[in-house]
Amino acid sequence: MSSKTILVVDDEPAIRDMISTALDVAGYDCLQAENAKQAHGMIIDDQPDLVLLDWMMPETSGIELMRRLQRDELTKNVPVIMLTAKAAEDNMVQGLESGADDYITKPFSPRALVARINAVLRRADAELPQEPIQVDRLLFDPISHRVTIDNHPITMGPTEFRLLSFFLTHQERVYSRGQILDHVWGGNVYMDERTVDVHIRRLRKAISLEGHDRFIQTVRGAGYRFSTKVVEE
Repeated sequence: MSSKTILVVDDEPAIRDMISTALDVAGYDCLQAENAKQAHGMIIDDQPDLVLLDWMMPETSGIELMRRLQRDELTKNVPVIMLTAKAAEDNMVQGLESGADDYITKPFSPRALVARINAVLRRADAELPQEPIQVDRLLFDPISHRVTIDNHPITMGPTEFRLLSFFLTHQERVYSRGQILDHVWGGNVYMDERTVDVHIRRLRKAISLEGHDRFIQTVRGAGYRFSTKVVEE
């Protein structure tokens, strides 16, 4: 099996070299970019399996590049882990809502970084349902990796796609945030449970056409469920 390729995007050479060394030891091929413009070209040309993207860079920030990747059909499904010194909750939420699959604050240990990379790549490689699933006017097609509502294409990131896949194959049952993390993100790596809330919001927004976001229901004190049944308030 060929090794995965990781693109490290950071304007500090020492950080890029440190990460590249850790990834080399872990068996990954590594590419480096010093700014967003260079990174975007490499993502198009080299098609890395995952991008480690620094938030704070001169000229174009990592967040701006992340949003650009999300708007492009060719790059919207590339897994991205944000690397940043911004540790506040608002920054984490902003990073995840911009489309990042994970968010790691500096300083971090190389072992922890590799573990998070492994987890994101496992999610990207995990088996999806083999047949299309339709709920109301929403059609989820895992083979073409497309979601449509009444034949209108719906844009969403890879994490939201996997989250929707999980909900569609586990309907009418309540799952806690921890259980959703275990099923969708994998149970071997620590992540803040608030990450689930951020991606739930992104998924609801993505499928809000014709009110399909109503199927993702919040169960107070318990978690979330996907249900086509009307909730009595």
